[in-house]
Amino acid sequence: MGEPATVKRVLFVNSEIFPYLPESEISHIGRYLPQGIQERKKEIRSFMPRYGCINERKNQLHEVIRLSGMNIIISDVDRPLVIKVASISAARMQVYFIDNEDYFHRRQIYRDENGIFFADNGERAIFFARGVLETVKKLRWAPDIIHCHGWISHVLPLYLKKAYREDPIFSDSRIVLSLYNDISDEKFAPDFRERILMSGVREEDVPLPDDSDGMDLAELAVRYSDGIIIGSEGISPRLAEFCGSCGKPVLKYDADSLKDGSYIDEYDRFYSLV
Repeated sequence: MGEPATVKRVLFVNSEIFPYLPESEISHIGRYLPQGIQERKKEIRSFMPRYGCINERKNQLHEVIRLSGMNIIISDVDRPLVIKVASISAARMQVYFIDNEDYFHRRQIYRDENGIFFADNGERAIFFARGVLETVKKLRWAPDIIHCHGWISHVLPLYLKKAYREDPIFSDSRIVLSLYNDISDEKFAPDFRERILMSGVREEDVPLPDDSDGMDLAELAVRYSDGIIIGSEGISPRLAEFCGSCGKPVLKYDADSLKDGSYIDEYDRFYSLV
């Protein structure tokens, strides 16, 4: 760690935010951490996927026409990127939603009604990561810190450091990765690694095995992040060991600070040290 850096803008990339999804370890932090960082005089933006179980009318989501209309190409297939927004009035905070009919209109989040892991979950993570980065570019809002929460955000660190590193919006952005107990040992599709490839991302940049799972993807995210936060108690020993050997700042899990809310100040300090 060098001299503390000035952090003015923090982008939160979340798999879950309460009240749009039920309260959980991740969705609670997705709801209250951005508010806390904003209250500490920083600008924030928050993103999450627009899962099909989110009631648009109840939560007053509406499409942001000026941000929608882009297409994202994955393996030569063009899919439209739709951006929606809603407000958490109590927090004076907006949440942006990444939407696409093919990926996010099903009622379940990551598994079908029989508990089967969706075969295209890897593609959904690719679309989400690229959708967030393209939308932030369109907003012309340059984040100092990008804080990723939840496995579906784990492709983003690679893209930021490889495909988007020359973009002036992201040239000074640093990645903080919070790791939770949401990492599945289910396998992604066999062609997941090939689907990740895009301009600026070469095969050697994606050291995933052919039968990669959520643990492999988490290690890839650690590799391209600048700082790691252990967000859950008892993450896998393999992942904990990988984080310990990565040579990057690691903030250990602290149940008490998560319970009393002091984690917000801890995270805020950590941002300036990565």
